[in-house]
Amino acid sequence: MIALTAAALLTPLERIERPLVLVEDGIITRLGSQASLASPNCRLINYGEAILAPGLVDIHIHGGAGHDVMEGDPEVLPVIESFLAKHGVTSYLPTTVTAPLDLTLATLERLADAVESSSEQGRKEMRARPRGIHIEGPFLSHARRGVHPPENLIAPSVDVFERLWQASRGHIKLMTIAPELECALEVIAEAVKRGVAVSLGHSDAQIDAARAGLAAGARHATHTFNAMRPLTHRDPGLLGLVLTDPRISADIIADGVHVDPVVVELFLRMKGPEKAVLITDATAATGMPEGYYRMGGFEFEVRDGKCLANGTLAGSLLTLDAAVQNVMKFAQLDLQAALRTATLNPAKAAGLPENAGVLAEGAAADIVVMNSEQKVIKTIVRGAGV
Repeated sequence: MIALTAAALLTPLERIERPLVLVEDGIITRLGSQASLASPNCRLINYGEAILAPGLVDIHIHGGAGHDVMEGDPEVLPVIESFLAKHGVTSYLPTTVTAPLDLTLATLERLADAVESSSEQGRKEMRARPRGIHIEGPFLSHARRGVHPPENLIAPSVDVFERLWQASRGHIKLMTIAPELECALEVIAEAVKRGVAVSLGHSDAQIDAARAGLAAGARHATHTFNAMRPLTHRDPGLLGLVLTDPRISADIIADGVHVDPVVVELFLRMKGPEKAVLITDATAATGMPEGYYRMGGFEFEVRDGKCLANGTLAGSLLTLDAAVQNVMKFAQLDLQAALRTATLNPAKAAGLPENAGVLAEGAAADIVVMNSEQKVIKTIVRGAGV
């Protein structure tokens, strides 16, 4: 057993001064203030004036450190996962991009292998864990496809969803879909029945179609404002529903490139502390120099701090720890509120287990140690790293 302490701990719902966290076999067995817990007879690690917080959870990420999650090489994911851990991420959903169906199916099989491997009791490595899969496409709007190749978009059908589901061996946790497409509502209902969190996005939906998607079971929205029908005063569209309906959680890319900081602040005010989610939409280029990289089956260029394919934004260079710092600046959030949008909220939105994204007794010891400047100085994944 190991005991951890620091200046403070954010669960993130509660702040505990001078905490004590007891960890055994990668699980938090006791948690509280030093004053409330008896001194344990075990090794004590003191992080001084640092803050302990839940490991970050990224539910929309395509790659990093020069690699894409859809590459065929099985050695790719460990590289990405080590990079994520350096930025405080302990759990993530590898995210596919629209590609030829055979490539997508093969990718889902490989990602399912990774999810199952990561859940094995014996694995204790300082790498982020894939907790499921996010499929972004192929059921997207041609009008709002962004960089998703139009030739690979597929009309929604339960039969195609079934092929995706079988290839993933039931590990699809999140699915982005445009609700206005023909047969989309049937696919949404089927996915929800199987425990998939359905997210509305890459959509040109007017508000009635968006409401129908919600009625069919969708409960989340993908990279709000981007690849969505713009909001106007006579045509609120999907975006109007996302911003005003408290039943919908929604994510945003808070890099200052995809969405202006003023609009990020507006989003956080509208969605509130329980429904706002930070994502990165990171690519193979994240953490790398300018140049050319791949996402799925196409190439994009990084220049001037942007990922571009034919002049269109193609994912981001953002890391989730930087996103937390950004929303503190953009919207004057305190660290506790900012952390919630990158820990508990994404875990809930993606339907991860109840104790994911929090520090609590019985939860995995997925912990990030941050200094007074909110920079990650240590990441602990299921107890590994102490």
